[in-house]
Amino acid sequence: MDASTTPPAQAAVDPAELLADPYAVYSRLREAGPVHRFTGTDGLPAWLVTRYEDVRQALADPRLSLDKAHAKPGGYRGFALPPALDANLLNMDPPDHTRIRRLVSQAFTPRRTALLREPVRRTAEALLDVLEPLGRTDLIASYAAPLPITVICELLGVAEEDRPDFRGWTDALVAPDPARPERAREAVRSLLAFFAALLTRKRAEPAEDLLSAMIAVRDEEDRLSEDELMSLAFLILFAGYENTVHLIGNATLALLLDPAQLAALRDDPARIGAAVEELARYDGPVPLAIRRFPTEDVTIGAVTVPAGETVLLSLAAAHRDPRRFPEPDRLDLGRDTTGHLALGHGIHYCLGAPLARLETEVALTALLARLPGLELDVPAETLRRRPSMRTRGLLALPVRF
Repeated sequence: MDASTTPPAQAAVDPAELLADPYAVYSRLREAGPVHRFTGTDGLPAWLVTRYEDVRQALADPRLSLDKAHAKPGGYRGFALPPALDANLLNMDPPDHTRIRRLVSQAFTPRRTALLREPVRRTAEALLDVLEPLGRTDLIASYAAPLPITVICELLGVAEEDRPDFRGWTDALVAPDPARPERAREAVRSLLAFFAALLTRKRAEPAEDLLSAMIAVRDEEDRLSEDELMSLAFLILFAGYENTVHLIGNATLALLLDPAQLAALRDDPARIGAAVEELARYDGPVPLAIRRFPTEDVTIGAVTVPAGETVLLSLAAAHRDPRRFPEPDRLDLGRDTTGHLALGHGIHYCLGAPLARLETEVALTALLARLPGLELDVPAETLRRRPSMRTRGLLALPVRF
């Protein structure tokens, strides 16, 4: 990434435009320059990286830290969480990152995840049993959201009666309402109370589940602090639910808006694995990688970013970079998507990637098989997305069948 230094482009971005049509904004920025001095929708300054090769290299650059201790005051820092939820992998560098990731990585290997295919399929079929007679539904609320929350809660060992309104809490955190800042604070308090009570119950009644195993690592082996234990449980539940909801929702919408690609997948369901990779590239749920902070001055795309500044890596811009993906704005389920970044790259590659892939494959396969007449129930231009530059997801997806 090091090269001769050039001045950064100055990114003039209308926050409303970025939320309404991010791919058009990112395309304009990408062609204007590889790195921009940028003010986000929250009004805080950052450096925005937009081209595929620069984003990919930066994702794996150890000089770009996730630890907020390296951040200068006044920049974009992401969620404001208390220590009991903040001591998670998205805020850590090695060696702590290595230690904690190693403790849970075996739960998410492709081999172990494959054992979940049949339980995930049964969950999808049960949801569709309820939907099929209705003729119309909001597919986010009735299918894309309950499927991953059921799967991740069963993996962790969270009983059905203990599954509160995660969607409301995550909405308040990821897409805060500027007119109601208290909602985010209320969500944090609710999350803290929930996880404290959950860990207490699990300690009293351990079972054969991931959360009980994590508690044993904390209490019996002393390889986690209490904050790390709670933060890890929060991250697995939050990330295992949040991103998969929007991956399923965005993928379904993309297919409904492209009848030729939808028909091709219906005709050959065996293509679902490759299709999910392209759908993740085309309209993934994470437009921006988690913010990073240079531990020293770092040159990206011939622009030097000072130590401690906030760096935002635009996965959305990278995935529409024609230097890497020809005709990037076209959905092509036969495309070679090798090297896409929807699930990250480097040591922070998504821990739950095998599970996210499996859930999306199963969800789409079951949906297309059970609801062959599936179509949008409202004009596409009336669909509303979450008002957030952190995640890209639909508030609702009304369909009929």
